[in-house]
Amino acid sequence: MTGRSTRFQLWRFLKVALLSALLLVCVLLVVATIRTLTLDVNEGLGLARWEEKEIVPFGISPLQRQQLLDNFKAAIRIPTVSFSDTELNYTALREFRDFLPTVFPTVFASSLVKYELVANYSHLFTVPGSDPGLQPYMLIAHLDVVPASEGDGWEAPPFSAQEMGGFIYGRGTIDDKHSLMAILQALEYLLQKGYRPRRTLYIGLGHDEEVNGLQGAMSIVRKLQSRGVKLSFVLDEGLSVIDGVIDGLTEPVALIGIGEKGQATVKLSVTTSPGHSSMPLRESSIGILAAAVTRLEQNPIPSMFGLGPELATFEHLAHKFTLPLKFFMTNLWLFSPLIGRVMEGKPDSNAFVRTTTAVTMFNSGIKINVIPPYAEAFVNLRIHSAQTLQEVLEIIRDIIGDERVKLELVNGFDPPRVSSYDEKSFGFQIIKKTVLDSFPQVTVAPGICVGNTDSRHYVDLAKDTYRFTPTWFKKGDLRRFHGVNERISAKNYEDLVEFYFRLIQNCDIRKLPEPHGSLHDL
Repeated sequence: MTGRSTRFQLWRFLKVALLSALLLVCVLLVVATIRTLTLDVNEGLGLARWEEKEIVPFGISPLQRQQLLDNFKAAIRIPTVSFSDTELNYTALREFRDFLPTVFPTVFASSLVKYELVANYSHLFTVPGSDPGLQPYMLIAHLDVVPASEGDGWEAPPFSAQEMGGFIYGRGTIDDKHSLMAILQALEYLLQKGYRPRRTLYIGLGHDEEVNGLQGAMSIVRKLQSRGVKLSFVLDEGLSVIDGVIDGLTEPVALIGIGEKGQATVKLSVTTSPGHSSMPLRESSIGILAAAVTRLEQNPIPSMFGLGPELATFEHLAHKFTLPLKFFMTNLWLFSPLIGRVMEGKPDSNAFVRTTTAVTMFNSGIKINVIPPYAEAFVNLRIHSAQTLQEVLEIIRDIIGDERVKLELVNGFDPPRVSSYDEKSFGFQIIKKTVLDSFPQVTVAPGICVGNTDSRHYVDLAKDTYRFTPTWFKKGDLRRFHGVNERISAKNYEDLVEFYFRLIQNCDIRKLPEPHGSLHDL
């Protein structure tokens, strides 16, 4: 009797547990379905009333359109290459310095603009606003480029600015002379039309960004700090408009960078006794180091997906995905572990979910019959926003797990702080509005840059720092960064000029409108 009663109670408990589990699953499915049908975090300011302001129309003549393209091509033809932090093409930098006043005469002659040459080759422009009570902002770009050789497989010489099929080819067309020239071209047109900004604008153009900006950007920052300048926001290069790049998205997406990964270069080395190759020891310096490197590659640093701002990217884009992906993307609270695992499967998306580890150099050996006493390797780390440099170094030591391998930090820095992107974020919302003014068909979302820009040097000057240019990329185009056949369409470059032309005017509102939700609550 007792055994039968126990079995009955156990069966009753299992039924209750099963029904409870089924009920929980049903509730989760209902919540997830409702969220799939209703979630749109982009609602809000798009429905609010922006401050009414007279806007100067962009309208340019066919002659001006040809001239702005000619100016841009001329900039590409100047090979302002940075080879290392001590080896730059100074002849080209001087040529570019003399070139700018010839193509932007109004900017350099205007009584409204204060121009300063910084660190011999960088440039700082100050355009005072008519209302000193409004906090200023800053647009930054860089004029140096990475090396390029026609022998690498370019369809056109990399410094020819040759136009083919509607595209202008050349090193710097998307990194970063396109934004530099477009910013100054937009300011040139505004000044010609008699526009005076209400909010003070700074423009900083660095000459050594590709080798860390230690002379250009940092000298500009020190100059502004000495004057007590505090900025509302800084806008630099970074993310862009991507079209057809993300699976499941049928519409173009403008990603505004709200942060970037940190970076570190680590040197690993092993020292053993030398010897003759005819009498090898059981382990050599090369073998010990190779084993350590293999452990790093086979044991990636754990995924941090969901712990950083990359989650906000998918939340802003979720309602634009097609089914069934839309169901998962709108319910990351439930499916983020699954989405994270999927993203780990591809190198380009894997970079967004974790600190990446790349072994980039391995050196050892002096002679074919000598067992080398020393071996070294260099590892480049791109640090996720949710981690610190010190945390990553400790993880690397644990993965290597061999005291014979010496670990030295060559250089590195923590990820810069993540900038705000809510409805009260002046810089983000102004950039977003300008994007939608220029390209109403796109969806705007915050994003994280996996590379680094000069913007990290400005974080102490500005409340927020953003990384975006309205450069359009189709699938495969992202490989052109620092790669072969870097190019931009002539139409897209003209779009950039118009974007900055609009942005400068949009920044002149006194404050953001009340969010739609706040108006609703009233």
